[in-house]
Amino acid sequence: MPQLRRVALRCDASPTLGVGHVVRCLALAEELQARGIEVLLLGDLGGVEWVEQLYAERGIRQVAAPERAHELADLAVQLTVDAVVLDGYGLPPQCGVQLRARKITVLAIVDYQFGAGQSADLYVDQNLGAEPAAGQDPGGFLAGLDYALFRDSVLQHRRGLPLTTRSPPRVLAVFGGTDPFGASPTIVPLLLATGAPVHLIAVAARAELGEALRSLPTESGQQVEVVPPARNLPAIAVGCDLVISAAGSSIWEMLCLGVPCAVVCVVDNQRDGYRRIVASALAAPIGLLAELREQPRARHIAIDRLRVLLSDAPLRAQLARSGQLAVDGQGRARVVDALAARHRALNS
Repeated sequence: MPQLRRVALRCDASPTLGVGHVVRCLALAEELQARGIEVLLLGDLGGVEWVEQLYAERGIRQVAAPERAHELADLAVQLTVDAVVLDGYGLPPQCGVQLRARKITVLAIVDYQFGAGQSADLYVDQNLGAEPAAGQDPGGFLAGLDYALFRDSVLQHRRGLPLTTRSPPRVLAVFGGTDPFGASPTIVPLLLATGAPVHLIAVAARAELGEALRSLPTESGQQVEVVPPARNLPAIAVGCDLVISAAGSSIWEMLCLGVPCAVVCVVDNQRDGYRRIVASALAAPIGLLAELREQPRARHIAIDRLRVLLSDAPLRAQLARSGQLAVDGQGRARVVDALAARHRALNS
């Protein structure tokens, strides 16, 4: 029977694009490698050093990806790959068309409607409440948190419940691997405005963000520790009483870890996920970044919610339980199982 021997990941990262696509593809790569399948990266990591290190340590060979779909497909044939994972909203649907025309199995990772126009043999949407688009084959669509993709470092730090609380509470604020929308200087002051004692660990993806965070005034009992993006973020997160996160793919990592979460919608493509997370009571809502920047009322509401979260340990414990129960950490194994099965079916 035809087996997967070599799989290529087509994804990119950059300080402005962010790292969500390449991080979840790395989780898939780790599962593939654990099964003896070679993994290649067709893409650009954009000079994001900690991500480049992660890929290098896994021994994943990086090959520049051509922009034209037919050239990408020709390259995949040259590299003798059996399957290609397409993860990027800007990748033209012709990428999948051209690859499939050359008998290469295609897996597309999408986020609700974003990227859903891609042509593929199998689709993954790891978001809460995701479902196939009209006309899509449900059998070729892996939807929901059962298929959420987590790196080894997340799975290794998945912690048991109940939680140990600290005084003052330790809070991690992180808005993606590069904080491309500069959310931290807007959100961190809201936490400090609660006036409550807190040890805040704020991830600053760029020097100017770090300078802005270090200059923030604090009250008695408040400490702001500014750190760069770190490969050991899961280890930092499990040492915290609360994480304030963007509503992108990193929120699923925090839920899997068993950390109580508050969530911010930083960009339009996170709106669906933000709404569903809040409706399911998996994380506490802080608001939409644009409104928090422009509307005093939105800021006041956010400050009140953060004050409650800092003072209410049972509420944080309930959020941690709900989040971890929703995400079992086995998603990447299910996805690779499905990809291997689809490849066999297409090549039998």
